[in-house]
Amino acid sequence: MAKDHWTSDRYDSAASFVPKLTSKVISYLDVQPNDRILDIGCGDGVLTTQIAQSATSGKVLGLDASESFISTARDKYGSPNCNFQHLDCTKLDQCPEAVDGSWDKVFSNAAMHWILRKPDIRSSFFQNVNKALKSGGTFVFEMGGSGNVAEVQAAATAALIHAGVPLEKAREANPWFFPSAEHMSALLSDAGFEVQVCEHEYRATKLTAETVDKSGGLEGWVKLMCAQFLEVVEEGKRDAAAKEICDVLEEIITRHEDGSKWLGYTRLRAIAKKR
Repeated sequence: MAKDHWTSDRYDSAASFVPKLTSKVISYLDVQPNDRILDIGCGDGVLTTQIAQSATSGKVLGLDASESFISTARDKYGSPNCNFQHLDCTKLDQCPEAVDGSWDKVFSNAAMHWILRKPDIRSSFFQNVNKALKSGGTFVFEMGGSGNVAEVQAAATAALIHAGVPLEKAREANPWFFPSAEHMSALLSDAGFEVQVCEHEYRATKLTAETVDKSGGLEGWVKLMCAQFLEVVEEGKRDAAAKEICDVLEEIITRHEDGSKWLGYTRLRAIAKKR
């Protein structure tokens, strides 16, 4: 597995807004009391446990590639109907319980743009999600869509080049996959899903406030979310590269009437039924 950059504390400082902006995708999930729900890329379990509180007589299983996140989720949120397992979600078939065809619903929020970064795993990922579901089961997700945080991608790529990283290597360091609704619909259809909804929404998103330890605000967000960009920079130049990203973004994302900072988030949501 790749290096684990995640901790619940860092994520909460830099991006606590993520599980709070889920009202629409949760409404699409339409949790019923007896639902069996598989949550792919569950993070530290905040949203997963909210889902489990509605699936009172069902079962929820959260999967995530971050050992730190899963440890936090187990410590804080484990319950009789809600469990968590450490798993690289590009390899769902390595968890027999996940792909046994017993799940009413598969859910994912703000994770698939990380999981699907490599083109060669996308087909198998969607096929495994299909295997996980009962006949007629539902796959509901939200992720970054085409154009998501484009300003960050441009600033990070430029900062890497200025730090001596070749252009192609800087491009390869980008950890995200942000597809269009049309491309996502095709991927789902090819994997045996009937696409009921696949929508693209621009949703400018306010960053959390700056913190004394710099784990929040723009700097905290960049150091956490752009960690894989920064990994390819020489160790002694990483702080300068992170600072350059922040300096370039500062003017672009700041609303001068009140000083608040907003990133150009674009969300892709879908509801797909297993045929």
